[in-house]
Amino acid sequence: MEQNKVQELHDVVIRFSGDSGDGMQLTGTLFSDTAALEGNGISTFPDYPAEIRAPQGTVAGVSGFQVHFGDHRELNPGDYCDVLVAMNPAALKANRKWLKRSATVILDGDSITEENLKKAGFTTLDPIEELGLGDYNIVAPDITSLTREALKDTGLDNRAVVKCKNMFALGICFWLFDCHEDHAFQYLEAKFQKKNPLIAEANKLAIKAGYNFAANTHQLASHYRVAPAHLEKGTYRTISGNVATAWGLMAAAEKAGLPLFCGSYPITPATVILEELAKRKDLNVKTVQAEDEIAGICTAIGAAYAGNFAVTSTSGPGLSLKSEALGLAVMIELPLVVVDVQRGGPSTGLPTKTEQSDLVQALYGRNGECPLIVVAASSPSDCFHYAFEAGRLAMEHMTPVVLLTDGFIANGSEPWRIPSMKDYPAIVPPIVETAPEGGFMPYVRNEKLARGWAFPGKTGLEHRVGGLEKDAVKGSISHDPSNHQKMTYLRAEKVRKVADYIPAQTVYGNAEGELLVVGWGGTRGHLQNAVDQLREEGKSVSLCHFNYINPLPKGVGEIFAKFKKIVVCELNEGQFANYLRQQFQEFQYEQYNKVEGQPFTIVELKEKFETLLQK
Repeated sequence: MEQNKVQELHDVVIRFSGDSGDGMQLTGTLFSDTAALEGNGISTFPDYPAEIRAPQGTVAGVSGFQVHFGDHRELNPGDYCDVLVAMNPAALKANRKWLKRSATVILDGDSITEENLKKAGFTTLDPIEELGLGDYNIVAPDITSLTREALKDTGLDNRAVVKCKNMFALGICFWLFDCHEDHAFQYLEAKFQKKNPLIAEANKLAIKAGYNFAANTHQLASHYRVAPAHLEKGTYRTISGNVATAWGLMAAAEKAGLPLFCGSYPITPATVILEELAKRKDLNVKTVQAEDEIAGICTAIGAAYAGNFAVTSTSGPGLSLKSEALGLAVMIELPLVVVDVQRGGPSTGLPTKTEQSDLVQALYGRNGECPLIVVAASSPSDCFHYAFEAGRLAMEHMTPVVLLTDGFIANGSEPWRIPSMKDYPAIVPPIVETAPEGGFMPYVRNEKLARGWAFPGKTGLEHRVGGLEKDAVKGSISHDPSNHQKMTYLRAEKVRKVADYIPAQTVYGNAEGELLVVGWGGTRGHLQNAVDQLREEGKSVSLCHFNYINPLPKGVGEIFAKFKKIVVCELNEGQFANYLRQQFQEFQYEQYNKVEGQPFTIVELKEKFETLLQK
């Protein structure tokens, strides 16, 4: 094949993989940011090892970063990869199942040693043959040795030099896909120039060396170009789900004209939300890293009472610990947003892997009749919108809101069109400034059934809050049976009335047909791509995806009635399907469930949908 021939591609999936100390997350981030800056649509999936420091060179310690970039908006990070960059045999073994049949594998030849093969669980000295990769395009330059050669005159010690080998691999990929190196250079200068300029220069030299190696040898006979995507005009940046969530919460506080308070305890994979909010004292954000999950939510409840837009962030185990205090927030009817970044469970489970199995806990995981609003985000970028929505609903309806994201969209990233805040509505909480004639009654309600929000320290607005049942008007403690019945009804009816203030449910595709695919939260991208591909083949398939869980939007029953079959797809054992059976008992629901700590693949979804269509 002619050297340097450039082939045009519509989309590519690359997976960077190596030991947890090999810098694969940084390598993948720099490549995906570069692709985004060149105008490509991108979707990423960081895949961290579940152990903090698994033994080096083992499959358990493999860290991966997958990026899907193309000439259109990418809705998911791809099923299988076109290119695998494997820095050691363990990375090759761990990712063998994710290779497309025509994939290129870039393997550090220096890493193929008897010791490394043994650590990775190989039984022979030929990993290519043992994994059945003889027909694949295997490129195995001695990346470690080539990096040493490129940096021999920098004055760095051997350990520091070897740590630059990920940048050598990045340089190979930059050449392979005709990408510019400018962004990576700028990032390295900004990160290291003040602390250690020599490190910045060494990493830049490693990128150049990898690029030149790929350009000047015949190991990679061709390289490729992916055209920019045709995206809506605007200013874009790459954003992860956790960062988008933090920014959406800040936007809600701004639109409400209130300070933002976050009381949280660090927990994987939600910690970045707290970290991002802690950076923004300039935007009137206050953060407290509490000593535990219970303290985190209790500080937030106190802040809400004092007149702040209060939030707390956590994952499944932390949501369990917050349940009693969450019931307190429901009882005293204060606005509070609880962000639950779902991960594999139960117990500590799979801390770095994704799952959707906290839905029932979010809906019902409290003592007593304790309803609250539940909202779910669908992609890294729309975490901003649904965090804003969670804040709007909490403050305008005076009730806690649980915002569900998951490890997949929280750590993943995609281009985000930065919105103009003038396009977002003002948030108008029912704040009481002065006592009405006859005195302030804290549980008098407005048309939304929201009680007044009176901040402490104002004459005439003095009132008590607490966990004991309240009088339906005065807010004083009441043990009257009929009052408890009334208050239980009012708290539930307040949540039900939220359906009047959220968009009606919509359908993606035709409004009627053979098969309706139903999903919620972070599965949207995979489900939509699978539905798109089947529709292109002439199949009668549509998608109904949910972001508002409790209450459900209006129009759901009418949508379901127009399809012959309904299949509910979720990364759990059927929690949303069972919830729909409670709400709409007149329909039959098929299920497709997966609990592997990994997102769906389009291939498996299409197989399931085709089977249902053939029945």
